[in-house]
Amino acid sequence: MVKELDEKAVTLPDHVGWRLWQASRAWQTEFVAAMRAAGHGWFSEARAGLLGHIPRNGTRQSALIERAAISKQAIQQLLDGLEAEGVLERLPDPRDGRGKLVRYTRKGLDALQDGDRIKLEIERGYIARIGRERFAALMDALRSLDAGLADAPEQAPESK
Repeated sequence: MVKELDEKAVTLPDHVGWRLWQASRAWQTEFVAAMRAAGHGWFSEARAGLLGHIPRNGTRQSALIERAAISKQAIQQLLDGLEAEGVLERLPDPRDGRGKLVRYTRKGLDALQDGDRIKLEIERGYIARIGRERFAALMDALRSLDAGLADAPEQAPESK
């Protein structure tokens, strides 16, 4: 017996989380496309997510594993790919013989420089679309939300 699907569309709330997620996805898509157009064919959202956790002067691989919200195996695969592309290099950590340092190569640093330029271009496009004043207000609001998260006390999980 086949059940009929309820054809009534449920109206979902138009909430800030959904709007932030949509805006973030649109920004990421535009950024990745611009990076690829700038000659960085190896660039992807997943790789960008990892690169965002690596300071320009490099970091210990173990620190990267702690910072990123993905599995150790996923980080290893992303690092392997970025190393094969010549974007990053892994070197022995002189402070810990078992550890590795993750550093940008010249190619990686050039990509970061292009990324900085592209981010500013995207911002200029936003300013053209919504105006300088509204863009400044948006940035202020986002900074306030971010600061609010940093200042919020940790709450103990509810017991059931």
